[in-house]
Amino acid sequence: MALTSFPHVVRRVFREELDPRQRAALLSWLAFTATFGGVRVITYSIKNGKGPFGNLSLGGEHLHHYMWGIGLVSAVGGVAVHGEDAQRRHPVVALSYGAGLALIVDEFALLLDLKDVYWAKQGRISIDLGVGGSSLAGTYFAALPLFRALRRRARRS
Repeated sequence: MALTSFPHVVRRVFREELDPRQRAALLSWLAFTATFGGVRVITYSIKNGKGPFGNLSLGGEHLHHYMWGIGLVSAVGGVAVHGEDAQRRHPVVALSYGAGLALIVDEFALLLDLKDVYWAKQGRISIDLGVGGSSLAGTYFAALPLFRALRRRARRS
């Protein structure tokens, strides 16, 4: 299989050989992993004063990103409860769920302690590694049906 056709083959296998639940699980884990990684990069750049990003504040109060995560997960819940089947199965729902959950999980220590201990060095590294490892493992296991289908297709070619 030529390298240029690989993305096309992956898209085709994703659509034709994974059932809707497998596609939703994979999209959710991919969104979780990408969002968690992106948030880590952005927050470290803010902390170190590098890059174009800064903290968001409203009326002098810092808006933590878990708030946006709660909003996304709540919207997904609204679609799940009130949406039609086609709406619930839309890929944006799975992506929103994974991204929203990552925004919440990234600040979980803050939610537990109800104070801003976000940058305490002793806990931050282990949290980053734990959640990062979990997100990669979850993505891998959610992608196994895709990998297996690609392997079957490659054997047939």
